[in-house]
Amino acid sequence: MRMRSSRLLPLALAVIAAPLCAAPAPYYLWMSQLDGTRVCSQISLGPGWERVGGPFQDSRCRKPL
Repeated sequence: MRMRSSRLLPLALAVIAAPLCAAPAPYYLWMSQLDGTRVCSQISLGPGWERVGGPFQDSRCRKPL
């Protein structure tokens, strides 16, 4: 029993510590290829959008990383 618990302790610590190292995803400025509209988003909006700026740390795409 003791050997099993000694194997589980590092795994449990890794699972607990993983969220502490996580950071939010950066934002990017995207431009529509159809009409030139610009949008700030963390992910691509689809095939009709081109990434034109970033990365940024805020959802308004004003503070560069």
